[in-house]
Amino acid sequence: MVKHIVVYTLKEGVDKSAAVEKIAGLLEPLVGRIPGLLALEVRPCYQGGTDFCLYSEFESRQALVDYAEHPLHLAAKDQFFHLLESRVAADYEV
Repeated sequence: MVKHIVVYTLKEGVDKSAAVEKIAGLLEPLVGRIPGLLALEVRPCYQGGTDFCLYSEFESRQALVDYAEHPLHLAAKDQFFHLLESRVAADYEV
């Protein structure tokens, strides 16, 4: 199993609560619709200098690669990527 964690900073002036709610609503329903995506949650951060965090689990490294290129993921990402200032990702296997 691969765990994929991403922390994001939103662009200045973006409503954090509304953005996190929108992004969660776009990404969390992908579980069960994209093969190999086992879990995904998006939550606001309350410390650490970032605005929100995405935590997800995948069956394998290849499942994570496939998710990144999947049309449903790309369509969701297109709806919020313009709100992002920066992101840092980390992946590890368990």
